[in-house]
Formats: sequence, structure tokens, C-alpha cells
Amino acid sequence: MSNSGVAPFVKWAGGKRQLLQQIKERMPEQYNNYFEPFVGGGAVTFELLPANALINDINMALINTYQHIRNMPEAFLKAVNKLDEEMWEDGKEYYYSLREYYNDKLMKAEFDVELAALFVFINKHCFNGLYRVNGKGLFNVPYNNSRRASVDEKAIMETSKYLQGVTIINGDFEAACENAGKGDFVFMDSPYAPLNPTSFESYTKEGFDIESHKRLAKLFDELTVRGCYCMLTNHNTDLINELYGGKGYRIDVVSVKRMINSDASNRVGEEVIICNY
Repeated sequence: MSNSGVAPFVKWAGGKRQLLQQIKERMPEQYNNYFEPFVGGGAVTFELLPANALINDINMALINTYQHIRNMPEAFLKAVNKLDEEMWEDGKEYYYSLREYYNDKLMKAEFDVELAALFVFINKHCFNGLYRVNGKGLFNVPYNNSRRASVDEKAIMETSKYLQGVTIINGDFEAACENAGKGDFVFMDSPYAPLNPTSFESYTKEGFDIESHKRLAKLFDELTVRGCYCMLTNHNTDLINELYGGKGYRIDVVSVKRMINSDASNRVGEEVIICNY
């Protein structure tokens, strides 16, 4: 296993960059295969560069990008550099025209190299690197007023090389862990449980409701019985403590800086790192 990671190619809400040290300190010393059912921007995978890895995400546009970077990095770079080079004087107008084009392709399910390039361009030029869609499934994050380069070519080539040995799938978290067995490590960067339980309504459009959290906790228990090493991260909320507490799991509370909150006094939050070993 290599120790020098590669830089993630997208920024992802709830990404684990600031928890990397705490995650690494708590990892099993040895494990067989690596599973990451909620890969997102891949901060953990790209830091660890595990051999025999399987990564999964429910977001098809994201997984399409991983696959194109793995399978055709040159074509991907050519497409994304073209988007950067053709940027108009009015960056804002350009961004919104590309966002509209991206949504159009999304609606037609055109999961090609052009969509992968648009995905990365938009991620780098949208506000806070947030990936958010409205009720119709259209990407709706505003422009961040930057004209920066969308990619670091060297990092993309390194990422592509690493991904050659990785299984990349797009689907449900349970299916992603189907073949996890004794001695395998499963890292679950699960979608955040809302800090305020009443905000669960607004949460269901993300597709991860209270039932999903319960199903995930059940999977964690099942994987434990199978002999997998499991680590899960989330907000330190009553729901999470209810689902994972009292089962003999180790629950460590860690402080994190929250970027999303506009009130500076509320910017320190607590997350939990739950391990079954």
C-alpha cells in the first residue's frame, strides 16, 4: 500500500478531509479488501490508496466521472481543459449556460466523457463545491465567481492509474457490501443525520431518510457478525447514538469545524467515529 495519497478531483459536502488523521489512527492494522459504500469525493480512499478496493455511490453523475477518469483520462482532460479555455469574459453567464447544458444531458441520461468534464468544471466553479439538485433532479448551485483551472493534470493521471485496480459501482450501499467478508475493512461515510430531528422532512429528497439510517445500522450489525472491520462516521446526534449505542461498539466523539454555518459561534460541531473492533 502506498503512503502518498492523491488529491481528490472534486470537493464533496461532508467530505472527510479534516477527519483524515483521526480516521487513520483508528484503522485496523491489517485488513484484506477495502469497501467504501458512500465514496463521495473519495478523500479517504485517495488518502489510503488501498489495494483491492471497491467504491460505490448512489450519484450516477459522480460515478460516471470516476469511471471516465479511470478508463479514458486523456479524453477526460481534453474535454475539461476545453471547457476552461472557452470560458467567456462573463464567467457567470458561461457557468449558467454550462449548468443548463449539464442538466439537459442529465435529463437525457447522457453519461459520457463530456458529462464527466462538465461535472468537474461545475464542481470547481459552483458555490462551496456543493452538489445539490432540486426536486426535479436538476443541479441548482450558483456560481462562485472563480476562473480557476478545473483540474490538476498530474493528479488526474495519478488518480486514473490508481483507479485501474479499483471496482467502481453505482447503487445502493447494501449491494455495495454484498461481498464483504471476514477480515475486510468497510468504511462508511454515511450521509449526515440532521442535527435537528424536525428537519428530516427536507432530508428525504436527498434519498437518505430515517429508514435508510436504520437499514444502515442493521447492515453495520450484519457486517460485524460476518467478521468485517467496520468504521462509520456521522454527526453526534441522538438518532446515531440510539442506532449504534449499547452494542459494544466503540463510539469516539471528535470536534470538527463546520463550514456551512454562517454564525461563527456555531462553527464547531461534533462528529462520531464508530468502530466495531
